[in-house]
Amino acid sequence: MRQGLPVIDMACLFDPGDAAGHERVAGKVARACRAHGFFYLTGHGIGCEVLDALEDQSRRFFALPLEARMAISMARGGRAWRGYFPVGGELTSGRPDLKEGLYLGTELGPDDPRVRAGVPMHGANLWPVELPGLKVAASAYMAGATRAAAKLMEGVSLSLGLDAAYFARTYTGEPTVLFRIFHYPATGSGNVDWSRAWGVGEHTDYGLLTLLAQDRHGGLQVKTPEGWIEAPPIEGALVCNIGDMLERLTGGRYKSTPHRVKNKSGHDRLSFPLFFDPDFMAPMRPLPAVATDAAVHDADKAERWDRASVHEFEGTYGDYLLGKVAKVFPQLKEAALG
Repeated sequence: MRQGLPVIDMACLFDPGDAAGHERVAGKVARACRAHGFFYLTGHGIGCEVLDALEDQSRRFFALPLEARMAISMARGGRAWRGYFPVGGELTSGRPDLKEGLYLGTELGPDDPRVRAGVPMHGANLWPVELPGLKVAASAYMAGATRAAAKLMEGVSLSLGLDAAYFARTYTGEPTVLFRIFHYPATGSGNVDWSRAWGVGEHTDYGLLTLLAQDRHGGLQVKTPEGWIEAPPIEGALVCNIGDMLERLTGGRYKSTPHRVKNKSGHDRLSFPLFFDPDFMAPMRPLPAVATDAAVHDADKAERWDRASVHEFEGTYGDYLLGKVAKVFPQLKEAALG
């Protein structure tokens, strides 16, 4: 245990012959999802050289002149919703976050049917021409983290009494995979009221799973029944948390947990969340044999950071996602989502 969050070794999920190991991991996942919705992951198959290259290239990117970063701004990404945003350019609960970042996702060419149809949040990434190594490093990490997330969802399926391939068959045959590279400036830098500042305010993630790599400086905090706890980095491990739609699908058995970020390290901080979420077009309905409890759901709504109930939502994952991101970047809403 580390700061109240369990560490789960998922390595056996990559071995199709280790059925007993799969069941052990599924049990640990079930306990972690019921307790906090957050846990550390080891055995994910992403080498330290991949993580080191990603951090090195990301630091080089944020060291580029602002003009070079703005050359690939999100305003240029259009409906694909990709590109760079400066500090304060993203909102959480209507308040600017003290971070800058680069939005990336599954690389789709112009001939992809979803791109041809103009489906929002699908398309090509924007990369800095001055730093070709960033594309190599980020692509390697995205590939590894996507593979790990897909395997972890097999453990989630088993933990719910479903067959291992259930989610892949019903929700994630073509997952929505989005990746962020975030830079949190050191406390005291820039023209900022640091007494009221959050790198990211309290929120929950939107989809199924988030896999997070973070540098050595930390700053992630998780809300538990006992209060807020730190989730400090463990070398080589990822942090995993579940999102709103896994709560929706499980009828609240697994809950998306509020979390926030405050960089108190005195150093610039980097983090790398990858969101492994349902197919954009998949309807979000509770899983088979999931009972709904209106009283529990009403209580959840009263307690949630946004006073919204994921259990009242009807529609596709794309509907849910677009409703959320339109609030995060209101200045891009018309151009990207209109």
